[in-house]
Amino acid sequence: MIEHFVFTFTLKYPKLIKRILWPLLIVFTMMNVIAYFQAYRFTHFSSRDEEKTKDGRQLSSGEKIKTLLFGIKNPRPENRKLPERPFDRITLKSNKEISCWLMRTDSSAKGTVILCHGYSGEKSSMLDRAYLFLDAGYNVLLFDFMGSGGSEGVQTTLGFHEAKQVKTVYDYLWQKGERKFILMGTSMGAVAIMKAQQDYQFKGCSLILECPFGRMLKTVKARFSNLHVPSFPMSELLVFWGGAQNQFNAFEHNPEKYACKINCPVLLMIGEQDEKVSMEETQIIDTNLKGPKTLVTYPLAGHENYLNQYKYQWYTEVLKFLKH
Repeated sequence: MIEHFVFTFTLKYPKLIKRILWPLLIVFTMMNVIAYFQAYRFTHFSSRDEEKTKDGRQLSSGEKIKTLLFGIKNPRPENRKLPERPFDRITLKSNKEISCWLMRTDSSAKGTVILCHGYSGEKSSMLDRAYLFLDAGYNVLLFDFMGSGGSEGVQTTLGFHEAKQVKTVYDYLWQKGERKFILMGTSMGAVAIMKAQQDYQFKGCSLILECPFGRMLKTVKARFSNLHVPSFPMSELLVFWGGAQNQFNAFEHNPEKYACKINCPVLLMIGEQDEKVSMEETQIIDTNLKGPKTLVTYPLAGHENYLNQYKYQWYTEVLKFLKH
């Protein structure tokens, strides 16, 4: 019935059909071109000399339009400082060559903490946490994900291919005789840990996860919301092209689902003012986790380093978690 109507309408009004279809086709093509370049800029870091795009709330209307058309400027992250305590430099071969710093506690180590930085971050951004873990009696290994710091490439996949790099670091320490691990990550680093734990089921692990996003599509939609512009259909196109360019199905990059396969102890943290990860996403992850778990929220914190406002509370919660 519907097919017959469409066929009849097409025969009767061919010029009208062309007037409608051609503009729609042109618009759809342009949207895909924009999404392709947006996705590339989001997943490939640019020259370190380029100025990073400001937060959406700080952009003028013209800057927002330019950002929507041409994508964000995201210079390749570089380590801003070296550790203030003794460390060893280690280079490991994973799906990319990755650069690591291994720091040892002065006392007999209670285990080793693997620290994983967030999107557009680098291992030096995790040094404040590293010192606290060292003082608590743990060895610490920090590393740059691919595309950052001393590691290979300019590419990021927001935790998907980075999960393999988490495994490489874990395997290196396991081969050195370590049997007790704390995997701690923030944002993208937390997501990479979750995917790695789902995929490889590491032994002897506890996880500390700061503000992991719930699904890839949700986190892209949140960035449009921060610019105060509609997300449909550009967010869907961005996710499609981001996955296609980086050889993975980005629609299936789903930490809410990864949580269902995680049985080890987890400390999950979120800032209640987080503009990129919702409380709803965090609660879904918390519900889906299968092992012992603790959810901690920070009322005034956004998508940021919780040590900025809540250092004492953060350290207290971490120590309490590690005692179990």
